[in-house]
Parts: sequence; structure tokens; C-alpha cells
Amino acid sequence: MIDWKLGIVACTAVSAGVFATQRGPSAALDEVPENPTYAEHIAPMLNDHCVECHRPGEVAPFSLIGYAEASKRAPMLAYITEKKRMPPWKPVHGFGEFLDENRLSDVEIATLKKWADNGAPRGDASKEPTPPSFSSEWSLGEPDLILTTKRPFQLHAEGQDVYRNFVLKTDFKETRWVQAMDVRPGNKAIVHHVIAFVDTKGRSAELEKRSNDGQEGYTTFGGPGFNPDSSFGGWAPGLRAKRTATGTAFKLEPGATVVMQVHYHPNGKPESDQTRLALYFAKEPVRKEMRLAWMANPLFRIPAGAKSHEVKLEYPIPADVTVWAVMPHMHLLGRTMKAEALLPDGSVKPIVYIDDWDFNWQMNYTLKEPLKLPRGSRVRVVGTYDNSSDNPYNPNNPPKPITWGEETTDEMFLFIAAYTVDAERLGDR
Repeated sequence: MIDWKLGIVACTAVSAGVFATQRGPSAALDEVPENPTYAEHIAPMLNDHCVECHRPGEVAPFSLIGYAEASKRAPMLAYITEKKRMPPWKPVHGFGEFLDENRLSDVEIATLKKWADNGAPRGDASKEPTPPSFSSEWSLGEPDLILTTKRPFQLHAEGQDVYRNFVLKTDFKETRWVQAMDVRPGNKAIVHHVIAFVDTKGRSAELEKRSNDGQEGYTTFGGPGFNPDSSFGGWAPGLRAKRTATGTAFKLEPGATVVMQVHYHPNGKPESDQTRLALYFAKEPVRKEMRLAWMANPLFRIPAGAKSHEVKLEYPIPADVTVWAVMPHMHLLGRTMKAEALLPDGSVKPIVYIDDWDFNWQMNYTLKEPLKLPRGSRVRVVGTYDNSSDNPYNPNNPPKPITWGEETTDEMFLFIAAYTVDAERLGDR
């Protein structure tokens, strides 16, 4: 069995990735409808890409269901899609392929702009498609286990974001196998994202005792405050829960504690939240345990004023494995992160490339085709940081040297991969 731990890794030069050819804006404009309407062109686009979040009761600040809601925001929709701020999908197209890719094509973006420029016409209302149905509270049905706090967490009105770790104990007498995790924020106005860590050694309970601030849990930044035994991954608005592949699942050992880290964003008034975390257990025999590899290089120093400081790592693969999903992680100075696999035969396979990092959209990306990495492969990750005064997200003015750490003003260089070991075959549960 492989035990991949957080470690210091060697650095080498990075090679250029291979990108899929994309047509330029001029080609896209040739395919834009001459007179786009809401009924025929815009409503289907919004249904496919936007209303998952932009609907009543969800995390987005307004609804985009129906002509009245969409038309009054037409100029804003044109602007934020042209700037690629929405939908929130960060990987560069063609550098790896992912399930549930939520991006607008050049044609769709140009169509939205032309619709807005033309005054947002409705068209034939009888041709408007029916919005998607969201009838169930939990997209995968009733969970096998719902974990939450004993009482709501009270968030201050203003100030920095809060990363609160809630210590949720389980009392199972035998191992459970988790195939999916889902989250329901108690207060969508302040919950930005959630990550679930697993603690089998009681470290989170000790941290909670030390917190002593009168509320459940404890506060950290960038991690749970200890090296977790494993994790079930993360949730962010717009992400739908997915089960792991048949025969694979994450291990939840007897008596383990789930640490639910909630990222809160103050909105100008005191708020409370009681987020719930749902787990779905495997119903069929599990043959392979899903694990997480935490690949990191903590030995960096980003000089004050550096606009494009590069940090690298290479992670050796000690056995034949299959990678199913990946998640890059940086803080406020992060600008880009590229990950690729170097195979023993000398070939290079793209994994993921974020060329415009946004700390507000840290997402987990499931590969469309699982990536086979034979023993002797290496995962190479290269990132860049902007520690200059030109970076509007720089927490220091004037800039100062930055190293690895948990605080808001620190940084991280971390790449997480969900994988299974090819040779592993577990017995019947």
C-alpha cells in the first residue's frame, strides 16, 4: 500500500504543454445569430450554465430564471462573460479534459453581447425552454449520514474572511466506505466553500479545546491546522455531488472525526450559519480505496515586488496508480499553476493548467478519462506568484517577502490528486 505524505520534493525545469487549437474571435463572430433572442438563444444558455446557482434560495445574489430577471441584467451578463469572470471555470481549455466543464464558447459569449447590445429582445415566448427542475434538497437523494454542529456559528459583520473548522465526531464500530459527499449551507449569503478532512488521532479536538472563543470549532487558514489522515474533497457553489467510480470509495475508519472546514465571507452585518455535510456510503463491494496525494513544496520565499515568481515541484510515483480528480491550491498571490505527468517512456501528459488563478474559486476537477500513471512516472507542477504592488489581492502594502504558512498573509504551493492503486483489490466488506 502506498502512503503518500506531504513532503519536500525536488524541482526541475518545466516543459511546454500541448494546447488544443482554438478558433479566434473573428471565427466565432461569423456564427453569432444576426438577431439573438432570449427565447431561442439566451434562455437555453442560462439554463445550461447559470441557473444551478442563479435561482431563488441558492448562493448567487440574484436569479436568472425567466426573461424579466435576465433582460434587466443583460449588459452585466455580457460584461462578466466577456471578461471570463462567469461561469466560474478556471482550467485552460485543451490542457486536460474534465467532467462537468462549465464554460461558454466564444460563440455563446459573442451572442450574449450582441443580445445585450440589441436591447435584450425576448423573441417568441412560446419557444422559451422550461428551466431545469431542482426538486430534491440533496441531488443524490437522501444521504446515509448528515453531520452538522450542535448550534449555529455566529459570524462578525465585517473584517477578514473566516476559515472555521467544525469537529464532527462519528461513532461507527466498523469501517464505512464513502462514495460521495454533499453540502447544504445553512446561510448561502456567507458560505463560500467547504472542505471535509478526516482526523483519526484526535488532533482537531485538541485544537478546538485551545480555541476557547465560546463557539464550536476553531479557526485556521489554508488547512485544518494539522496534516489530515485523508479528505473527502471539497464543495463550492455550482458543484454537484458525484459518486466515485463503481468499486472505489474513501475510507472512514471506526471512530474517525470529520473536520468540516467552512470558508465564511462577512457581508456587512452579523450572520449565523449551521451548514450540513452529507455522506453517501457504498452499497456494492469496494475493491479499491480512493486516496488523496498531497503534493507540496513548502520551501519557497517570494521576494517583495516580484511580479512572476516561479515555484516548482516534482512528485515521484512509486507504484502503478490511476488519478481520478485534481485540485490546485494557492493563496492570494497565486497567478498560475500548471500540472503535467512525465511518463517513464519520455512522454508528457497534461493534467490541468490554471492561467488566471482566483482564490475565490478553488475547485475540484474530475478527469473525463482517468489518468494511468505507471510506476516511475512523475507529476510536475509549476506555479507563479505576483507579490508586487500591482496585484490588487496583495494583502501587504507595501509588499514584503512571503513564505509558506497558514495565515492570510502567507502562501501555499499545493496540488492534491485523488487516486487509486492499480494492484489493490480489497475483499468484500
